[in-house]
Amino acid sequence: MAKKMKKQPGGANWMDTYGDMVTLLLCFFVLLYSMSSISSEKWKVIVKSFNPGATESSQVVTTTAPNSSLDDPVAGGHDPAEVQEEFDELYRKLSTYVKENHLEGDIEVSKGDGFTFVTFRNNIFFDGNSYYLKEEGKAALDSVTNAIASAESSVEEVRVLGHTSQADPTVANEPTSDRFLSSNRATEVLLYMQQKGLIPPSKLVACAYGQFRPISSFDTRESRARNRRVEILITKTDSQEKTLEQYYNEAVEG
Repeated sequence: MAKKMKKQPGGANWMDTYGDMVTLLLCFFVLLYSMSSISSEKWKVIVKSFNPGATESSQVVTTTAPNSSLDDPVAGGHDPAEVQEEFDELYRKLSTYVKENHLEGDIEVSKGDGFTFVTFRNNIFFDGNSYYLKEEGKAALDSVTNAIASAESSVEEVRVLGHTSQADPTVANEPTSDRFLSSNRATEVLLYMQQKGLIPPSKLVACAYGQFRPISSFDTRESRARNRRVEILITKTDSQEKTLEQYYNEAVEG
């Protein structure tokens, strides 16, 4: 007669371990799911579960603003149509200022897709080989700054561009003085605008090109005078970044 096998104690312990592991995995996946679309309330529940004795949950992180929606085209208060209208109004104000003050020979205002371009002939701002702003230049900048400030929420950046001209058609300018002169002129214009306190300084940028972005030849006195200029490039919020040549081409076509 065969002997009966004795049952070994603890033979089902592996099932307890397996069950615990499955339970932990389930809890882990539930935790991941709960965090996939986290809200302040869910975050508080999670923090509370790890700190049962805590009386409050701090440093709650949310990734979206209250009542905002990715499908809402005016989220954040920036309606694209209103932004465009405000930016177009900036161009109209600048153009009106130039016409009313008969400054067509000294200031040119043009626009393109997502930008407004203002060109100042050098004589309105500076004397020859000088970077000290003239009083008539300050008056013009007051009006330009006020116009930009009125459309500030639609403005991405205000870039001041300084240019010189080659004095001798056959000989390039001395590099150091050429670069410093264009840089100082752009910076003087920028500083004057910034000190008005109407435009956020983070939106103001100065660039110096020396004689190397001419819009005319160096052959005649008149053509060289066209190259001596300061330009202000005003770009619209969320507009596409372009090269200076593209801005020039669009401004001329416009």
